[in-house]
Order: sequence, then C-alpha cells, then structure tokens
Amino acid sequence: MDQYYLYILALHIIFVVCWMAGLFYIVRLFIYHTEANSRPELERDILQKQFVIMEKKLWYIITVPAMVLTVLAGLSMIATRPGLLYAPWLHVKLTFVLFLLIYHFLCQRIMKRMEQGIFKLSSTQLRLWNELATILLVAIVFTVVLKSAIDWLYGLAGLVIFAMVLMIAVKLYKNYRKKKEIE
Repeated sequence: MDQYYLYILALHIIFVVCWMAGLFYIVRLFIYHTEANSRPELERDILQKQFVIMEKKLWYIITVPAMVLTVLAGLSMIATRPGLLYAPWLHVKLTFVLFLLIYHFLCQRIMKRMEQGIFKLSSTQLRLWNELATILLVAIVFTVVLKSAIDWLYGLAGLVIFAMVLMIAVKLYKNYRKKKEIE
C-alpha cells in the first residue's frame, strides 16, 4: 500500500508541475495577446490569430489534462491513505487547491473572451493576475511541507510579504518598460 502511495505521489508532483507550467504560460500568452492590440492592423490580426491557436493548444493539450491528472492523482492518494482526511493541513491545502481550480477556470474564461475579441484586462492587470498562481503555489507547497499550525501563521505572514514583493516587482517592471519605450 505504501509503495503505491509513493508512486501516486510522484505522479501527482509531476502533474502539478505540468499544470502550473500551463497556467503560468497561458497568462503570459494573454499578456502578449493583449499587447498585440497596440500593433498596426495587419500585424495585430496576424498576431491575434496566432495567439488564439497557441492558447487553445496549450490549454487543451497540456493545461487541462495536467489539471485533471493532478486532481485524479490527489484523489488516489486520499483513497490509498484515507487517514489523510483527518489531517488539518490537508484541509488547508485543499482550500488553496480549490482557489487554484477557480483560478484555472477563470483563465479559461479569459481565453474564450480574448478569442471573441473581448479584452477586459490590461497587460499590467494580467501580470498581477499571473502572480496569483505563484502565490497559490507557494501557499500549497508550504502547507504540505510544514504541516504545523504555528508554521502556518509564519507561513501566512511570509505569504503576505511574498505577495507584496511580487506586486512591487510587477509595478517596477511596468515602470522599467515605460522608461524603455520612451528611450
């Protein structure tokens, strides 16, 4: 039983890495897709058609299957070790995973809107949106590794600081890009 659990755990980690790579890259594509709006018409049309193709392939060939396999592997781990359901840290992790699933489906909605030519978020807003996945990933990893309520308090404080640092970095990068455009 334990041997199967470790194989499932290894697969779970691999699928999470693939899922996160897809989530990180899809939002990067959204940023480029949005920025293509400022290009001359011919260039914009070519770029936007290409981004729609790239986004769909990334989403349906990598990101969605990786998400499904991540969830199935996670459920298999719980089925193999049902006692995990009594671990308070798992409830915290599953809450963060729920937020990550919501994030996933919101990304899908953004992708479908962009395909229709609806751009509701600026490239800066999308950069901030991209950092939300990073924050959730950090929260999930620290919850799984630390597993202690006291450590959660430190982890939460660290997460808030980490989120603030990421937001500042996005703003600094935006200012840097504006400065480069002027030069």
